[in-house]
This record gives sequence, structure tokens and C-alpha cells, in this order.
Amino acid sequence: MKKIILTYGLISGLILSFISVILWLNLEKIDPSFGTTSMVIGFGSMILAFTAVFFGVRAYRDQQGGTLTFGRGLKVGLLIALITCAFYVIGWQIVYWNFMPDFGDRYAAATIARLEAKGVSAAEIAAAKSEMAEFQKMYRNPIFNVGMTFMEIFPVGLIISLVSAAILRRKTPQETPAVTAAS
Repeated sequence: MKKIILTYGLISGLILSFISVILWLNLEKIDPSFGTTSMVIGFGSMILAFTAVFFGVRAYRDQQGGTLTFGRGLKVGLLIALITCAFYVIGWQIVYWNFMPDFGDRYAAATIARLEAKGVSAAEIAAAKSEMAEFQKMYRNPIFNVGMTFMEIFPVGLIISLVSAAILRRKTPQETPAVTAAS
């Protein structure tokens, strides 16, 4: 079980890290407003990387003779997902603290610009600026930053682990049809 979890966790983590680093370092070129496009690409890359959870749970089921309970499948899926989450969090910490320490400022400016473009009232913009300033202050705390980054990706891994465990559970080994010789 450990080998499967580590193998598929590393595959998933490396895929996500590679895509994420490219996305993070080119975010303003891809989507200067930090809007829908970056969210679609970001969550799409998470889902792509988390397909390794499905394949890892399936490999574990096959290793167990074709049987798998929902609970065991969920455990394997979550452990693979946690490795992936660790890669994501560590990758973001490296990128944020070394290459994008002004990310909060740029994100806040883009958020305020989107609100202004929508014609939101001055009072609502002032409230948003205040909220963004408070968030930026909290985000500079490494523990808060790690927690927020983890909570950004873990729900996706949880959902894919649940779905994988549900789809791949099997109480009895799947029998292969007997091949009869033609007479």
C-alpha cells in the first residue's frame, strides 16, 4: 500500500507542481485580472493531477485481488491526495516568498479594479479595500498562508478521493469469463 500511495502521490504532486509553477509565474500574462481564466486553469490542473488518485486506488484494488471497501479506497485516495497537497503547498510557499511576495498587493489591486469596472459604489469599494488589507496582513503569516493554500486544494482531492472510492469499491473479485473451446 505504501509503495502505491507514494508512487501515485509523487506522480500527482509533480504534475501539479509543474503546471502550477508555470501558471503562478505567468499568472499576470495569462489572466491579469486574476479572474475566471486563472481559476479554470488552476482547478483544471488540480483535477488533472488528482486523476492519479483514481489510478492509485485502482492499482491498490488490483493488488488486493480485485476487492476494495469504500473505506479502504477512501483511505488510499486521501493519502495520495495529501501528498499532492503537500507538493502544492510547498511549491506555493517557494514561489510566494521568493518570486511573488507582492502577490497580495497585485491580487487586491485586480479585485478592486474588477469592482470598479462593475460600477460598485464607493462605500462597497472602501469595504473591499479594508477586507483585502486585513487579508493581506494575515496572508503574510506563514502559518495562515500554508493553511489557506492547503484549503484551496484539499477539497478537490477529497471529492476525487470520495468519487474514486465509490466507483472502484468491489466486495468480490471480478471474475474473468471462462473461455470455452469451440468444438
